[in-house]
Amino acid sequence: MDPNKLIFVAKKSMERAYAPYSNYKVGAGLACADGTVFKGCNIENASFGLTNCAERTALFSAIASGKKHFAAIAIVASGEPAPFPCGACRQVLAEFCEPDFPIYIANKAGYEVITLGELLPHAFNLKEDPSDA
Repeated sequence: MDPNKLIFVAKKSMERAYAPYSNYKVGAGLACADGTVFKGCNIENASFGLTNCAERTALFSAIASGKKHFAAIAIVASGEPAPFPCGACRQVLAEFCEPDFPIYIANKAGYEVITLGELLPHAFNLKEDPSDA
């Protein structure tokens, strides 16, 4: 999928973010392998541990709709710093995506692309059989 189209979806999703505590709105556009795109935004909560990031919102929506194969994700933020996925989002993405999965990080300055493997080089997952070690 064209990164600019995915970034556009993420920007539109960012407009729906609920971020009254941080005022840091984030949107995500997740492209499935079949071309379907899911949206996500961050949803904050007074109990900060219950806050959900845009990336996980998009991914959970996709999974709830029966999708499990993903091509790319774009993440956009309303301000600084650039919206790199938090540790929880990196780990959840690693559950469903390969290390070469592209992540487009965008803000007012433009965008950059980084792979999931670069963000989480030693992901904890069940893709490797521990008995093979």
